[in-house]
Amino acid sequence: MRKILITNDDGITSAGLVRLAEAAIKFGEVWIVAPDHERSAASHSISLRHHLDVFPYAFPVEGVKAFSCTGTPADCIRVGCLAVMPEKPDVVLSGINYGYNCATDLQYSATAGAAFEGAFQGVRSIALSEDAGDCHEVTDAYLEQILEEYIDAEWPPMNIINVNFPRCALKDFKGIIRDCKVSMGSFFHDVYLELEKIENSGMRLMVKGNYNEEAEDDTDFKAIVTGHIAIGYVSNIGF
Repeated sequence: MRKILITNDDGITSAGLVRLAEAAIKFGEVWIVAPDHERSAASHSISLRHHLDVFPYAFPVEGVKAFSCTGTPADCIRVGCLAVMPEKPDVVLSGINYGYNCATDLQYSATAGAAFEGAFQGVRSIALSEDAGDCHEVTDAYLEQILEEYIDAEWPPMNIINVNFPRCALKDFKGIIRDCKVSMGSFFHDVYLELEKIENSGMRLMVKGNYNEEAEDDTDFKAIVTGHIAIGYVSNIGF
């Protein structure tokens, strides 16, 4: 039976993780190792100089073997592959993340970072993300179809499949665009606001993102903002 390892960066209590597990259980034996709290924007970071605590977790999907972990999402995949599961999985799924992971935001994404760690472990890996709002109609309608299409697919080593579902209602959905290029843009143009002056001539800053939907044609970013599911290969460093 196909063995599937799932993690996310929103934490083990995330509803997106539950929805992904409910779909994945139809494709094989599901294991979850997920952070014990939100670890967004942790990228591909791992823990080297402090221990990791891993605990069995009563997951609300029958048949799933689940564990919480004090580490990053990439730690969770390493722990799952190297310490928790009796053998490496056949596929890694990372998500469903609340918030798009495309374009230059992929550099910061812990959802993508966990999938890249799966690729490092020699396992085909898929990252799945959607808008952070309340409309999941397209995701829920097409998630199983996407998994069925890609869960056994072959693709270049050290690449991941990156999937983003649009925020639109199902009636406004425009279709699936595959083999999207990674955009050089971003949904947010960040600035840092000074909140206050602090001791020793310091300043306290807070990032503020100015929303943007200007995107290049034929990219993941453009696909999402025009109401499409965006699917594309993303290569790891050096590949």
